[in-house]
Amino acid sequence: MRATCATIHLGALRENLRRVRELAPGARVMAVVKADGYGHGLERVARALEGADAFGVAAIADGQRLRAAGASQRIVVLSGPDEPGDLPELRRLRLDAVIHHESQIDMLAADHDPRPLRVWLKLDTGMHRLGFPPERARAAFTRLRALPSVDRDIALMTHFANSDVFDDALTTHQIERFERAVSGLDGERSLSNSAGILGWPEAQGQWVRAGGALYGIAVVTGKIGADFGFRPAMTLSTRLIAINRVRRGERIGYAATWEAPEDMNVGVAAIGYGDGYPRHAEPGTPVLINGLRANLIGRVSMDLVTLDLRGLPDAKIGDGVVLWGRGLAVEDIAAHADTIGYELTCGVTRRVRFVEDDN
Repeated sequence: MRATCATIHLGALRENLRRVRELAPGARVMAVVKADGYGHGLERVARALEGADAFGVAAIADGQRLRAAGASQRIVVLSGPDEPGDLPELRRLRLDAVIHHESQIDMLAADHDPRPLRVWLKLDTGMHRLGFPPERARAAFTRLRALPSVDRDIALMTHFANSDVFDDALTTHQIERFERAVSGLDGERSLSNSAGILGWPEAQGQWVRAGGALYGIAVVTGKIGADFGFRPAMTLSTRLIAINRVRRGERIGYAATWEAPEDMNVGVAAIGYGDGYPRHAEPGTPVLINGLRANLIGRVSMDLVTLDLRGLPDAKIGDGVVLWGRGLAVEDIAAHADTIGYELTCGVTRRVRFVEDDN
């Protein structure tokens, strides 16, 4: 069996949820589990996070999977219905729908199902992606409230564009625009994503939407999840399958981009971009071999990476290699690949073996 493995730490997921509650003690927590639980596995994440007050998903299909797995919490489809045919399924599965566009209200107005659908009204306060302009908030809310197909308990939400910068004027502006737009309207408020929970306590409202924080990932530049009290929920690992002696001046890997500065041992580990390890990870990207740091050298290929074993004279074939997770923050690897930790965990491929532990 191929040695590449993603270990999902269920205990870390539970602990991270506890930490979110500690940071937002007055709010209920929507655990965002889209993208197959940020690559950790939707159903296993939902089981571990059964203490969450709701789940946030990107598609009705995720709601189908969660209900089939026995989830009883509120499930919020974060982009709402795409077409009228979605409405019966939303009702059948008891899913909440985010309403962000006039065309969705038109769908609901033309819908004569007597079962009221629970909805969240989304405002665009500065992200400029989905949502009603703040000046349309009152009219959209009033129109939704008048529809017999809509539950009268309408939540109000927005999404921050740059909340990971804790002194950013844009986020302050978004909070102010949202508060002005919804002033006097009934309904629970939800503004904060993970970064909002960490850096903007004044914006927590009645609901927070925790995503990356639950998986132990920070989105704040130069920080890792542990800096905020979170633990990584995924450890990606493999093994050394070869150790080769290379002479000074010889070149390593595709395109021969890395030159050995001296006679040295080069380790070969069974992982590559076919497993979701970033192809653009640069030489010098760290790994752990038996808990000790070594560096990537040469280009990442589909199935293999090459590692500088200078300083690890005792390394041997079969030794474990950690690519990210416990002891090696995914944010560090992402920085070497010019991306973010979210993309790395979401990108782990189907040929990687997933296992669970309760730590």
